[in-house]
Amino acid sequence: MRSVVYVVLAMFILLTFTGSVLATESDSEDKAVAAEVKEKTKEKAVKNPMVVFQTNHGDIKIELFAQDAPLSVKNFLMYVGDGFYDGTIFHRVISGFVLQAGGFEEDMDERPKKAPIKNEATNGLKNKRGTLSMARTNDINSGSSHFFINLRDNTNLDHSGMEPAKYGYAVFGKVADDAGMKVVDEIAKVKVTTKGRHQNVPAEPVMIKKAYIVGEKKIEKKVEKDTEKEVKKDQKQMKED
Repeated sequence: MRSVVYVVLAMFILLTFTGSVLATESDSEDKAVAAEVKEKTKEKAVKNPMVVFQTNHGDIKIELFAQDAPLSVKNFLMYVGDGFYDGTIFHRVISGFVLQAGGFEEDMDERPKKAPIKNEATNGLKNKRGTLSMARTNDINSGSSHFFINLRDNTNLDHSGMEPAKYGYAVFGKVADDAGMKVVDEIAKVKVTTKGRHQNVPAEPVMIKKAYIVGEKKIEKKVEKDTEKEVKKDQKQMKED
């Protein structure tokens, strides 16, 4: 009888020890997974490029969503890196709606743009106040150098369907801080006029004196090949719908 008790006691001690070891291993695995997730989250945040627009109303720092809108961000950085926006203006200011820029000079001559890119409006990002989106014509995939800053939550500009009227405008960045939004809000108050066929043009030019990438030296120059297949795929899907 005593030997049976010893056997039971030994098994109890063994099970207790094993359970403790398994719990420790499980805790270690959980901590390892949590650390990996934290590191990936940190890595994602670090990879978001930053651009500064030096305007005659103050500086606007922009954070770009490289993971969510890779084509739009590459395209935008290409223009910034080439100095394309230096000396251009915010040519469209609609208080309570958007500020738009992208290639017009003070005399309303437009600089030649590169090839358009695929519309990334399906990326799930919303046109909330302070976000940057690709401007375009009625052609869904016509975005190139023009962009706008949302002055409010413009839900009507979000992607809501595959047909042209509902496809939406691709968000690819946001104003990074309150100081930048203060400048944006100041620009939104300027007096506007009509110049030729262009409406809502600031009466006194709102200049982008210089645009530069924070901490970046090399910019990827080509995005056309990256987008060609996606554009064709997108057009095929719209026809099927």
